Amino acid sequence: MPHDFKRFPELQTSEMDVYYFESPHKQITENFTGRVIKVHDGDTITLSVDFRDFTFPVRFLETNSPELNEKGGAESRDWLSQRILNEEVEVKINPENRVGKFGRLLGEIIWRGISMNKESKMMGFSTSFEGRNEGKLPDLNKEFNIEQWF
Repeated sequence: MPHDFKRFPELQTSEMDVYYFESPHKQITENFTGRVIKVHDGDTITLSVDFRDFTFPVRFLETNSPELNEKGGAESRDWLSQRILNEEVEVKINPENRVGKFGRLLGEIIWRGISMNKESKMMGFSTSFEGRNEGKLPDLNKEFNIEQWF
């Protein structure tokens, strides 16, 4: 099955061996700078860079903000927009965790020397990705795979 590079420009680590040489553009594996042209929500932005002829989304690594239709979602997006929209940012890439499950590049966003990932958490606009289900009751069937015993 061919890879859809228009919808998913970044290859996941497991796809690199198969599709790397077919990719119509360089895969991002190192830190880079770009201009923020859109803030989607509190943890996803779109960047324009000089080494690609298209824009692409970047999701904040290890950061989780409320969705826009959830309490605090619009506030998180607006706070981030006021800080970095139309600004140059550095994106720090972790080569071991560079693409999320939806094909978006993952990175730590640095603006004027400040980690937006960390500042967003400190200001209460987001949580760590591991804490995203904090306060919710766990699905014990899923946690302990209870079905296997019946």
